[in-house]
Amino acid sequence: MAVYTEVTAQDLNRLLADFDLGTLVAHKGIEGGIENTNYFVTLSDPDGLEQEYVLTLFEEFTLEEMPFFVELTSWLAERAVPVPAPFKDRDGIALKQLHGRPALLLPRFAGTHVHPEELSPAHCTSIGTALAKLHLAGSDFYLQRQAHRGVFWWRRESQQITSRLPEDEALLLSTEVRNFDTLRAAGLDLPMGVIHGDLFHDNALFSGTDVSAILDVYNAATAYLLYDLAIVANDWCVNADGTIDPERERALLRAYNAVRPFTDDERQVWPQLTRTAAMRFWLSRLIPWLGIAQATRQGGEMKLKDPAELKRILLHRIEQPSQLP
Repeated sequence: MAVYTEVTAQDLNRLLADFDLGTLVAHKGIEGGIENTNYFVTLSDPDGLEQEYVLTLFEEFTLEEMPFFVELTSWLAERAVPVPAPFKDRDGIALKQLHGRPALLLPRFAGTHVHPEELSPAHCTSIGTALAKLHLAGSDFYLQRQAHRGVFWWRRESQQITSRLPEDEALLLSTEVRNFDTLRAAGLDLPMGVIHGDLFHDNALFSGTDVSAILDVYNAATAYLLYDLAIVANDWCVNADGTIDPERERALLRAYNAVRPFTDDERQVWPQLTRTAAMRFWLSRLIPWLGIAQATRQGGEMKLKDPAELKRILLHRIEQPSQLP
């Protein structure tokens, strides 16, 4: 979460005039994150009770791209998945615009983020269960979406970036792109459906060791379910040096498997998908880090994250592949 577009009280009051949620008390920008502008919004209802909300302005998506996310979060929330589904105005419309950006007014969930050094096997058990339930709840969702940073994106971007990389990194990147193409062509039994696509630890809230919310569902797409789990494993189970904590990963994988059992083919490709997931986020960090296609937004440039972290994870996944239960 971050603030790229300034929103005034006057802006908010104009938006809130369409809703029956109450009157504005205060709003505050939420720092951190990368892609969107977010504010905490406090409203007072007719009885004088204050409620907390989140306003999100989308800095990369057009209005035409947003219905998928509006429908998906509503679908998941109706099936008891703790994701923020947008509020609808008195005419039944959720999707709004502020300063030319798509905007949604969302619930603010209780719970706290867990620092990476504090992530435990219990946290990994909880998120493994929650992710499997999300995948099952989305299995019959009626819309599909191609990931905006999926296979076609990383094929294109990896070719454009290789001339800016040391020879060993260029080879590593191109090899991992080819490996995934080989996997896709193999015709294996790899269940597909709605994935979160970006479920890093800072996109979840906890009450104790129980997941209370899964946030930032705006990388969701139709893809291999196991790829989503690989993204989670590479973040929730990683040590500071890029190695994987086997105890946390076992807890994650066993909890997920208890809800949605793995296929034999998924067990076969798991080592490669952990590498693919690391490659994807390594690449997405490399591009702005090198100043290539630097994304800019009103109010400042895109926040940068060190790509070396994901390269270390990728190398570890190559050297010490793990197995599904």
